[in-house]
Amino acid sequence: MTQWLKHLWFGFFIGLAGVIVYLSPAGWWLEEKIGLSWLFHMRGAITAPDDVVVVAIDLPSASQLGFSIKPRLWPRDVHARLIDTLTQAGARVIIFDLVFDSPSSIPEHDEQLAQVIKTAANVVLTERLTYQDTELLAAGDNSLSPHIFQEGSEQLLPLIANAAKARAPFAVPKTERVNHYWTFKASAGDMPTVPVIALQMFAMPVYGDFIRLLRDVEPEIATQLPIQGDDIDIEELAYELRHIFSSSPQLIKKIHAKLNTKSDLSTATKKMIFSLSNVYSSHEKNYLNFYGPPRSITTIPYHHALQPPLALYSSAPIDFKNKVVFVGFSGATQSEQDLVRDDYHTVFSNPDGLFISGVEIAATAFANLLENKPVRPLPLLGSGMFLFLFGLLTGIILLSLSARKAIVLGTACIVTYIFIAHSFFKQAVIWLPLIIPVMQVVLALIAVWIFKILTFEDFLGSSGPDEVLDRIINDHQGKFLGVCLATDIEGYTTVSESMDSSDLQKLMGGYRIVLKSAISLHHGKVMDTTADSSLSIWISESVNPVARRYFPWKRQSTQADIRSQACQACLDLNFAIEHFNNPDNILLPTRIGLHYGIMSLNEKDGMYRVTGDVVNTANRIQSANKILRTRILISDAVASGLKSFLIRPLGDFLLPGRVTPVKLFELITHLQLATKEQLWLCEIFGHAFNAYQAQLWNEAIENFHEILKVLPNDGPTRFFLALCMQYQTNPPSSAWPLTKIDNK
Repeated sequence: MTQWLKHLWFGFFIGLAGVIVYLSPAGWWLEEKIGLSWLFHMRGAITAPDDVVVVAIDLPSASQLGFSIKPRLWPRDVHARLIDTLTQAGARVIIFDLVFDSPSSIPEHDEQLAQVIKTAANVVLTERLTYQDTELLAAGDNSLSPHIFQEGSEQLLPLIANAAKARAPFAVPKTERVNHYWTFKASAGDMPTVPVIALQMFAMPVYGDFIRLLRDVEPEIATQLPIQGDDIDIEELAYELRHIFSSSPQLIKKIHAKLNTKSDLSTATKKMIFSLSNVYSSHEKNYLNFYGPPRSITTIPYHHALQPPLALYSSAPIDFKNKVVFVGFSGATQSEQDLVRDDYHTVFSNPDGLFISGVEIAATAFANLLENKPVRPLPLLGSGMFLFLFGLLTGIILLSLSARKAIVLGTACIVTYIFIAHSFFKQAVIWLPLIIPVMQVVLALIAVWIFKILTFEDFLGSSGPDEVLDRIINDHQGKFLGVCLATDIEGYTTVSESMDSSDLQKLMGGYRIVLKSAISLHHGKVMDTTADSSLSIWISESVNPVARRYFPWKRQSTQADIRSQACQACLDLNFAIEHFNNPDNILLPTRIGLHYGIMSLNEKDGMYRVTGDVVNTANRIQSANKILRTRILISDAVASGLKSFLIRPLGDFLLPGRVTPVKLFELITHLQLATKEQLWLCEIFGHAFNAYQAQLWNEAIENFHEILKVLPNDGPTRFFLALCMQYQTNPPSSAWPLTKIDNK
């Protein structure tokens, strides 16, 4: 497999792993539980809008007014007084996070509260959601049909409920930590919740402008809505708008486009219409954009709100004019919350156990809608595509680097991405996946680390082979098992004598870049480049103690792996030199020899030198190319176990300076890239060579001549044909079928 394809598959794996984890329950739990929490805490507390105020039923208010801490036990005439006070102060909408579902002990107080609510005409009452699980009998065989789950609101006290401007539930999930709520409950017939109703009432002053804008873009739809008036049923209006926007997905785009062209509307009006239309067109599940720890939204104790002048702890008077006021229990301490359980664990829950009250969560939800700043996670498809591309690029880039560079870049990538995700969240409240991308980078780094170990690349080295080679010297007495590649330029002496020294230096500089690139691409180490020759190695024995300890099984496959890498490097080098030898360059045909075995390594004055019989033999093999008129020769120690290359056996050779013969093979090409002509050559040459070894000279000569008809310049064919013709008259020695090469 080529290097780029390995990197591509690795990146594909990292990207796909991120998508799979993200789509799993565990992945989404990580993003909500940890990722979202990190983003909120990195952003910190922010200022809540001034339009929202919470009037808190708390322990100080209960003590001052002489009531129980439990809101259900408070007399309802005090709520009537509060509504009167807030109405006179100019509050635009008043929401009670209290459930009036039963008569009080004093009926007159119920009547008083109902009358005040009706007069104020701006009060929203909170309802409880109820769930009903029913079974229906089938008409025919009395068998039970599947369960039917019905959801709806619990009936409030009619006297008070009928007096309110609107009624709605507020639905948050019953989970370990509250992160989201519902703007509409689909299971209850798209019932609008408290934040939506509150926003619709708050936006009524611009309702006429909204209708005119709607009439401009969709006249038929505009006729379905009531005109401006105080008698508009807010709940029915919210139902109708939700239905309109849900059934016309393109309507929101038309409204936004038209809104941008309207010069007769103020900025505040445009902003309000923009927020309102987004509520009805967006998904029913909204993530809460918390402003900070408990009581980050302006909170006034109940007894302070009752006492004119409306002042907060003796400070300046509180201005309720045009404000949306939420009334409900909000304990200032954990002990208060222990007495009345209406609090929820959120990302900003205090370490001392103080949670955010339900009424403040409702106020937060409304404030988010008003500002049009709920937390917006990326759509599922967008998140999946982003994670896949992020993992793909991360994997490709990190695998192409050394381990140390990968760690540095990976760490920088994590820090940079966290900063980007934080910036998106802080500036636009866009929630990018955070934990999964970090996990992708970490997974990629771990995989790269293991890959470097298993391919026996140094885990820490980024400045060349120094640390790897030092470990061989220190831990293995300089002995290592590996592949040695020797090269030599044919006719270099003639070239050097015919060129100016500066031109020769420039030419050889380019040549060495080509050579080093091909070797390094396949994890080889260029140890020496002297004049026209070079020496490179591939290390088979692990010098990494982690690999020796945890991956002993890898030893069995590394020999074939590095021999394959060396052969790929030879083919790439030969191809690169052919392209380097273009008409603009003086030709530098290069002979290549490969051998495998134990070598010795030593170091002196920062220079590393590889020695041993394997090195000498590799040079002799390289030199044998001159006799056989080939380009790449490999020994049987290298050829053993190779399956993906086309090689041509050339028999046993006694090379100069050696007493034991070496089986030589010509490395032709990748097996999968071999042409029909190359496959034919190897087949016919095999027949001819077998006849040669059997001393069937006429048969061998006939086959060799057959090859020369097609490939007249094939070096091995000419070499063995000449031997056949020689041995016809002068039989070979007893050391048959050994071929001896006398000159280097």
